[in-house]
Amino acid sequence: MCKHILNAQVQVRAQCCKLWFDCPECHAESQDHDIERSMEIILACKKCRKVFRKDMNNDNDESDEYCPRCDNHYVIAAETAESKGKLVIEFEQERGHEHKMFKDDREKDRELNLM
Repeated sequence: MCKHILNAQVQVRAQCCKLWFDCPECHAESQDHDIERSMEIILACKKCRKVFRKDMNNDNDESDEYCPRCDNHYVIAAETAESKGKLVIEFEQERGHEHKMFKDDREKDRELNLM
């Protein structure tokens, strides 16, 4: 189980040491060498446990985002320990409003539900 990417859908086989890892960070933590980069990577689907290859030259094809055997969508936004359970709001501040605080009305509802 990967502690870096919590929703990893595939394992990656490192070309350099022929071992399986959930992410490059897991490889860096457990091995004493850098991961070897290649234009073809070998993946193992965590849903059906089948192994397949992905050609990185054809990166723009959307059908490459799915396991060829079970159609598991493995190219998804990664959930990390930092991003899981956090609400991210992006906004642009208008001139003259730099020091104003924005309040989320949902926090009031949340406090009522917790009591």
